[in-house]
Amino acid sequence: MKNTIFEVIKYTYYLSLIVLLILYLFPGSLIGFLLYSDLGKQPDLISNPIGTSINHTIFFFYLGILGFIIYIENKKLIFSFSFLFFASILFELLHLIIPNRAFELNDLFANILGVLLAFLIFNLMKKLIN
Repeated sequence: MKNTIFEVIKYTYYLSLIVLLILYLFPGSLIGFLLYSDLGKQPDLISNPIGTSINHTIFFFYLGILGFIIYIENKKLIFSFSFLFFASILFELLHLIIPNRAFELNDLFANILGVLLAFLIFNLMKKLIN
């Protein structure tokens, strides 16, 4: 049973990475196109003062938690903190060269914040369990 749960989490993580890569590399807002028929409009999951950057924090936090759970079992780089940290930076930097996309410093900080929050919470839980 334990292995089945880890397999589901692992495949969810891989699928989420693929979805993230597609969303980041698509020239324009794919979600905006699907929801509003507008490649230029970004959806805002939660109304907040920093705009759509909260979406980045939420998604990278989610990826971080999944990755860290799997890292316990697999100990591979793709599940590690360093992989997610550098991927969060690289994905945002790619917006400098992708047409119809713009690099935003708030989004970069939000990506990093999501990974850091997942890392801190994961380490806190690990200490509480031990």
